[in-house]
Amino acid sequence: MLKRTHLDTINKLIKKNSNWKILDIGCGYSANENATIIADTQDLTFFYKDKNFIHLKEKKLPFRDNEFDFVIASHVLEHVEDVNFFILELQRITKQGYIELPTKLEDNLVFENKNDHIWSMTYNDEHNVLLISKRNQIIEPLLTVSSIKYFNKYFRDSLVIEIFWEKEINYEIVDDKEKLLKISRIKLLKKFFSKSIRNIFK
Repeated sequence: MLKRTHLDTINKLIKKNSNWKILDIGCGYSANENATIIADTQDLTFFYKDKNFIHLKEKKLPFRDNEFDFVIASHVLEHVEDVNFFILELQRITKQGYIELPTKLEDNLVFENKNDHIWSMTYNDEHNVLLISKRNQIIEPLLTVSSIKYFNKYFRDSLVIEIFWEKEINYEIVDDKEKLLKISRIKLLKKFFSKSIRNIFK
């Protein structure tokens, strides 16, 4: 079962259940403050020296079946080469969790995503299913990871997909063969200045 949610709602849920064992996986330097265990493929032991940090070295996660009450995977799925296996692993180690993903718009706007991301995601609200396809660069990147945070503050709904899942992560790998016309940054600027000049002489 999947449904849209918001990080604030998830944090309230976690705080109500202070006895939960919570894993934040693949979080980099921004682990959820409520996580009891933090895991990443980068060795961030030095950064999380006062936390229970686990350096992930194998494809199979080093956790027992149903070890956690809740798992947070924020901006992780788009990086994982074997996304099918990773989703099965999430379902194995817990029965519920929070997944946060970039929308296709955010994914295309950020320079770093061009090389770091493998998958694009959309959410089908009619069937409550996550649709996963190979990433396509449609817009020439305009922003850095640090600068997108400013936009995220005001346009989060347009830039981030937030999902609560329970028992099963319903998803489909879709083959997006549609021939996409790339949007040139130069063309966008030309249109902007053309419109601005026309407005001046009205």
